Amino acid sequence: MTTDDHNDLVDRRRAMVIAGHHGDEARATAGLDDPDPVMRELALGALHRIGVLDTLTLNAVITDSDRNVRRRVAELAASHPSVDLTPLLDDPDPMVVETAIWACGEHETVNDAVLARIIDLTTNADDPLVREAGAAALGAIGDERGLDAILAACTDKPAIRRRAVLALAPFDGARVEEAIEAALSDRDWQVRQSAEDLRR
Repeated sequence: MTTDDHNDLVDRRRAMVIAGHHGDEARATAGLDDPDPVMRELALGALHRIGVLDTLTLNAVITDSDRNVRRRVAELAASHPSVDLTPLLDDPDPMVVETAIWACGEHETVNDAVLARIIDLTTNADDPLVREAGAAALGAIGDERGLDAILAACTDKPAIRRRAVLALAPFDGARVEEAIEAALSDRDWQVRQSAEDLRR
């Protein structure tokens, strides 16, 4: 890339940011088709700032070739519960999957297929951040079908155990009480703190 090309790209990116602050919907929409992935990511942010980002637009770019754009889609979809995040839950990039799981947890309800996928990821994902996000999301969703996965996460790595213990908050029953009791004597002090917070 030549210096002129670089300067032009910087100027275009700056203009896209300004478009979001000035309500330039036409420029922001055009940015969704830009060959530069950063421009496409900025365009999504601009449309969100303007207040015109909708489900149709998010669905249209959910399979973007760039992982950062897909992650931005997942992040913005947190406030658009009608967006089907299933493709991002199966994304090859763990950071995209983690963000998609978090977004699902922000929705009041999820469909059965999405719930089943989050349960599977919480239990079986290789990436610990994905498992951690899954436990937190299942707690936020509060569906009894996710309880087994949360209980399993209570025996995972320390960071996951911390989130999993807090995710028990919407649930009750003997198994939940046993998990909290076990967490109260966990070797990790933050896990113990999480359990104490629930007890209070």
